[in-house]
Amino acid sequence: MAVAVDDPAGAQAYAAANLGGYGWDAGQMPCLQKLWTKESDWRTTAKNPSSGAYGIVQSLPAEKMASAGTDYLTNYRTQINWGLNYIKQRYGSPCGALNFHYANNWY
Repeated sequence: MAVAVDDPAGAQAYAAANLGGYGWDAGQMPCLQKLWTKESDWRTTAKNPSSGAYGIVQSLPAEKMASAGTDYLTNYRTQINWGLNYIKQRYGSPCGALNFHYANNWY
């Protein structure tokens, strides 16, 4: 199913609906909203002009997200699936990722 390229509201709704699949409850969503709002304003095509980090999750390089789907440059679902998996593996939870970001200005 095709999705709009930049659809912040749709992206947030999709992320919220998928938290449970990672073992998280709805209490993690405010942390995820803060993190990805700061990173990209939930825009699928957001690009950091200095680092080249890309997408909602600001993957560096963008090609890392290809493991979640070939449409990683334009599909917020693909980016979010990759990003939630990354957060789970590296930080355990969105709040863990946000706390790391507060301390280091990256995640």
